[in-house]
Amino acid sequence: MQRISVGIDIAKEIHWITAIDADGVVLIDRKLLNTPTDIAALADQLTALGGAIRIGLDVMGGIAGLAEAMLEAAGFNLVHVPGMAVNRARQGTVGGENKSDPRDARTIADQVRTRSDLRQIEPATEIDLEIRLLVGRRRDLVEAQTQRLSRMHDLLVGIFPGLEACLDLKTKGPLHLLTKFVTPAELRTAGKKRLVRHLQAAGGLPNIEALADRALTAAAEQAIAVPAERMTARLIRELAAEALASRTRLIELDRELEALLDRHPDAALIRSLPGMGVVLSAELIAEAGNLSRFRSADALASAAGMAPILRQSGRSRFLRRPNGGNKGLKRVFYQSAFCSLGHDDSRAFYDRKRREGKRHHQAVIALARRRVNVLWAVVQNRTPFQTGFKTAA
Repeated sequence: MQRISVGIDIAKEIHWITAIDADGVVLIDRKLLNTPTDIAALADQLTALGGAIRIGLDVMGGIAGLAEAMLEAAGFNLVHVPGMAVNRARQGTVGGENKSDPRDARTIADQVRTRSDLRQIEPATEIDLEIRLLVGRRRDLVEAQTQRLSRMHDLLVGIFPGLEACLDLKTKGPLHLLTKFVTPAELRTAGKKRLVRHLQAAGGLPNIEALADRALTAAAEQAIAVPAERMTARLIRELAAEALASRTRLIELDRELEALLDRHPDAALIRSLPGMGVVLSAELIAEAGNLSRFRSADALASAAGMAPILRQSGRSRFLRRPNGGNKGLKRVFYQSAFCSLGHDDSRAFYDRKRREGKRHHQAVIALARRRVNVLWAVVQNRTPFQTGFKTAA
């Protein structure tokens, strides 16, 4: 049966497709509009060629979502050709420094024709996609909140450094205070009773009187009004209100994620591992997808950039830390390892690595790598983590 290898260079509006046979002879080389009509026409064109067709994409999901879904529905075998592999392979060809969509599509097709180790693109389940979307939205909100709070600190220290020093803007109380009272004069005019009533209106805030006392003490120490104080205070009040709304939305997202995890087939197993809370479990699923697609724990560690890389030339042979891998997946494993240090098994492993001379960061990385093995065993055996697990960490 004739083998046909197809490469599609994905773009926002116009993809480029190249199809070649087993000898590298070009069968199709044209633009592909990112529309249902053109993608359906391509599916018919490929079917008419006959033979065993294997299609390589350099992007999964996102702008490739429509093409990926329609080609999968048409029954084609899809594989992922990473962008780095495409760039390196193209640079190894004559004139490879010249980059164009047709050249990249041909390179992808050649990779599909010559490589048997390309990862199969499996259709994501509805619940996996929903988790991925909510995790992405949560990440955007967290990044925006970090920028917002940083800007608030910068503005507040410019007009009222005493108040900025005594407020923790990551908590609800100080943010609610700043939605109305910002300058030393505003705080002195309000007085303690009015400040307390304002804070009580937020509901459930702890240590309200202590917060009011700190603010009034700072106000008593600054008598001067800094230039542009009024405009700066107005901006701070706006940012404080936005920060409170963002906190509320983040809480709602976390509840939505927890509800989705309650329905996910692997979530309970993942969350049984110490240090894997709702957010980290959701981020793991969003980054890794179906864990069964990894053939071993080593493959999962390699995908996360946590497996050492061999460098050998002549008599020289050594292992080094990898530069690649999924940075988001690596962060999940590292952060969950750090969060698990309160668990006896994890602490024992960490302490052993410290006694061996490893620094804190190295010991946590070693713990994270061990936990990959544990997570793999938990999911493969469908057995929740228990203290004293054979490969416990």
